Amino acid sequence: MDEESRSLTERLRAESGGSAAYDRLLATDDPDALAGVLTAPGQPLWARELAAFRLGLAGDRRAFEALVLLLNHRDPPRCASAAHALARLGDPRTARAAAALATNELRVAYALHPVRLLAALRAPEAVPALITTLRRRLRPQDPYRRVALACVEGLGELGDPRAESVLEEALAHPALAEAAVHALSRIPRQGGAARGRTPGRR
Repeated sequence: MDEESRSLTERLRAESGGSAAYDRLLATDDPDALAGVLTAPGQPLWARELAAFRLGLAGDRRAFEALVLLLNHRDPPRCASAAHALARLGDPRTARAAAALATNELRVAYALHPVRLLAALRAPEAVPALITTLRRRLRPQDPYRRVALACVEGLGELGDPRAESVLEEALAHPALAEAAVHALSRIPRQGGAARGRTPGRR
């Protein structure tokens, strides 16, 4: 069991009150039983999350819709667990869904984990979505610095030259400058050499 799985099981055990239903869901090896929890009425959130997470890790695409909803939840631990499962699900719809969540200004307070998931997926949707989200975060007095920093770090991981312009803009923001320098250094120059930057210099 990896660290994210361990954290989720401990959190949901507490939410369930250590119920027998929780123990059954954790122990079952029947994917149909898990999928049934996602569609049955009246199921508590902890049960739906546990079922979706386990199905996601198993690559069962019946978990997709539930995991996407959890990826944009107001509770950060649920978002983190959903992103972990979606990264392993292997569903081709995942990157498109994460990009839509990352760029939705009405839900930007919950965009951190969609942004990180996009960088991890390295899908075609990732770079345009991260550029769009970061550019919006560079407005004066924007309160979502963690989202902005995740965009900068993700664009550095992806190393795509299309990100150079917005990363150069990020240099002017003290909270982002060091990460932007590092990200820019990972974008290759034409001919293969890496860039070097000094924070605050354009």
